[in-house]
Amino acid sequence: MGDGTGFFESVEDATAKLAEAGYLASTAVATTVFLADRLGKPLLVEGPAGVGKTELAKAVTAIGAARLVRLQCYEGIDEARALYEWNHAKQLLRITAGRDEDWDQARTDIFGEEFLLTRPLLTAIRGDEPTVLLIDEIDKADVEMEALLLEVLSDFQVTVPELGTITASRRPFVLLTSNATRELSEALRRRCLFLHLDYPDAELEQRIVRLKVPSLDATLAESLVRVVGALRAMELRKAPSVAETIDWARTLLALGADTLDEAVVRASLGVILKHQDDVLKAAQKLTPA
Repeated sequence: MGDGTGFFESVEDATAKLAEAGYLASTAVATTVFLADRLGKPLLVEGPAGVGKTELAKAVTAIGAARLVRLQCYEGIDEARALYEWNHAKQLLRITAGRDEDWDQARTDIFGEEFLLTRPLLTAIRGDEPTVLLIDEIDKADVEMEALLLEVLSDFQVTVPELGTITASRRPFVLLTSNATRELSEALRRRCLFLHLDYPDAELEQRIVRLKVPSLDATLAESLVRVVGALRAMELRKAPSVAETIDWARTLLALGADTLDEAVVRASLGVILKHQDDVLKAAQKLTPA
């Protein structure tokens, strides 16, 4: 059975439960998620921004009635922000209040649980409830952070010198996301199951739009997805994400549009394109469906 969390019974169960949570998954996605859960392996999800990587973690959290612990990575993130640090201000107040104590007495006290500030990695390990640990945009962190993650994810334990080794009593479901802005280490990749998420095909994206915006007419949804596909085929600075497709569908409802004519497209391009040169390029080349 492995060391999994037990969120899913089978690939079919994963597909059904993800759909119930509002995440329409392909067979490949459902299979990889099921295996990550069953084997107790971290899942590395890579792909362009806005294809549903973070949403997948949120869906798994909902399915497992779990707590979501999120570590948002950024350039320069360090152990103190990812793992733990000591509350130095509180420690100083404690030392000041106990001036008559010797150092050994004070040191024993100030390095206790009361003064420990747990960050996402340690929080996820210490929890005894179902937990999903989302390590978001790992490609924005540096190689030192990758080394820390390898250490934590290999044994799901952390050593705090003053307190000893803290081992997970219940392993979290771990999902790492990457936008592939830099190459991750082979050591980290070996530790994880890998899933590449790309923009969905037209049929799946229409189903997603109809699920998220059920009031949208089926024909209009089809036209909208076709136009978004044409935009993604252009050499744009930022291709429209699935989330922006959904935003556009909601925009059309708000505008009371029943067809996707040229005037509507031009008036609402700012919903799905976020750079002026992309808007100009699209306005020149795009022929509405």
